[in-house]
Amino acid sequence: MAKYVSHGAKLKCSFGSGQSDLIIIGENVYLCGKKMANIDDYKPMVNIMPFGTCKSLANPTVASATAANLGRLQEMPCIPNTTAPWMPGKPNTFGMGRLTLLDNCKLMCTWAGVIEITDHGQDGNVQE
Repeated sequence: MAKYVSHGAKLKCSFGSGQSDLIIIGENVYLCGKKMANIDDYKPMVNIMPFGTCKSLANPTVASATAANLGRLQEMPCIPNTTAPWMPGKPNTFGMGRLTLLDNCKLMCTWAGVIEITDHGQDGNVQE
């Protein structure tokens, strides 16, 4: 069963070299003493931090560096480029007026990466 996501959840991008933490800012609903995430917690460099280096050729910096490296993949620093909310969110459950985020939700990066939640960030074990 899916679990609610909170501040400090661990994230992984399919094209990133490392993990990142989900950062929840501002006023929010609390779950077990931590800020509860909603589907609008997707803003790059605010909620979604870099994943080390990026290896997606859809990323212009990676494509350019790879071309300059005679076609051999050249990973470049990850700068997440997320432009739409997490999907699908928890129907009928709202945090700050938005659908709450569950650990089975996904987020797309413009550079073709799929961002997943690898650890929900809860200290407890609250399920949907």
